Amino acid sequence: MEWLITIIAAAGIPTAITGLLFRHLEKRMDEKDRAREQHEYLIVKSINASMALGEATAEAVQRIPDAHCNGDMHAALEYARKVKHEQKDFLNKQAVHSIMQ
Repeated sequence: MEWLITIIAAAGIPTAITGLLFRHLEKRMDEKDRAREQHEYLIVKSINASMALGEATAEAVQRIPDAHCNGDMHAALEYARKVKHEQKDFLNKQAVHSIMQ
């Protein structure tokens, strides 16, 4: 009977240690995923801030009488607005997809 207890203990201890190590690794991976998600969120916010600043600057420059904005300024402003809306649409689709899963 003692040999059975010895076998169970010999098999159980490494299994318990392995389980604890995997739990620790999963916790670290979850922390990294949360940090990565926060980083992605801040990147999107930074892009939006840059786009807003670029739009405001382009609109301000267009109002200066002596600026003589060429077609490049108008095209760049329209392109920036188009990309901003594409990004917003993409993020909205991703949000709906995430909710539905």
